Amino acid sequence: MEIKTNLHFHTKDDREEDGESTTEVHYDLFQGLDEAKKLGFNALAVTCHNFVTDDESYYKYAEKLGITLIRGIEKTVGGKHVVILNVDKSAEHIKTFSDLRGYRTSHPESFFLAPHPFFDGGYSLGKKLKTYAELFDAIEYSWFHFKFLDLNAEAYFFAKEHGLPLVATSDTHDLANLGLSYAILDVRDNSFAAIVEALKTGKIRNVSPDTAFWNKRTWRIILQTMGGLLKGRKKNSYYEKKRRKMG
Repeated sequence: MEIKTNLHFHTKDDREEDGESTTEVHYDLFQGLDEAKKLGFNALAVTCHNFVTDDESYYKYAEKLGITLIRGIEKTVGGKHVVILNVDKSAEHIKTFSDLRGYRTSHPESFFLAPHPFFDGGYSLGKKLKTYAELFDAIEYSWFHFKFLDLNAEAYFFAKEHGLPLVATSDTHDLANLGLSYAILDVRDNSFAAIVEALKTGKIRNVSPDTAFWNKRTWRIILQTMGGLLKGRKKNSYYEKKRRKMG
């Protein structure tokens, strides 16, 4: 059967590096689950920055809605973002790539996703992904792309070169963006194990239309990362042209 998934989703439980709450996200997970249900999602991974959402009331509510809620985190590791799915609270203590390697070894049930890896922003993995490629199970295809600019292009070739799945997400910080970009998986059931199996065997259909240029969040990101985007435009033009030639 096919299920609709979003594996990168934030709520107001997000934490800054120092553990303090951030005000960037204004909805809670109950509201997020209601919106996910409305949009037909079957699985959602809650991946707050530096915080594992473990309140069991969320998971019971998700079960009531028929949604598989995956416990995750977007952890700042060595100054870079890493999304880890199916985690416990100890993931909050990861600080270095050595820690990340240790967590992966001791938690083989977890799944490691490289988010927006080549976006030239301060938190994107960039060269670190190439150095620590063996620590990742999948590469994110971000919602943030346009007809004239696709910063996912290098991620596409990296995933292809390393035999890793490319997974579309909306990296949701605003509920209006939840349905912008997602992955349809062909699974045997709606369990996390079946989701991982589908990801690792390439049973994925990514849905990620070009982003509207006048989207409010689009311009917030552009203003925040203008220098990196301009730098990335030149670098990624090579990968964009290469992809177009491949069809």
